[in-house]
Amino acid sequence: MVAELSTRELIDLIRRPIVNEKATRLLEDNKYVFEVSPKATKPQIKSAIESLFAVKVTRVNTQNPPAKKRRVGRFVGNKPTYKRAVITLAEGSSIALFPEV
Repeated sequence: MVAELSTRELIDLIRRPIVNEKATRLLEDNKYVFEVSPKATKPQIKSAIESLFAVKVTRVNTQNPPAKKRRVGRFVGNKPTYKRAVITLAEGSSIALFPEV
């Protein structure tokens, strides 16, 4: 059961679309990649995408990539962690990531 979230909380779950080489290849299979909040669950991500973009989501896959080391001078730390969600849309649905200019 999904806890009911307000529209503002749903907007905060989705941070940004990820646009890289692998993500653009996935667009051919009607799959979109987003960076989401690390505490977001799959049902919450699904409801956020469906309400924000007015599309039908069929599958949500999530990944927590490992933290990478970052060095600044002699100080060593980690890059911020994030969660990646691969969203599969129903046939005929699409999201306009690159609107016509």
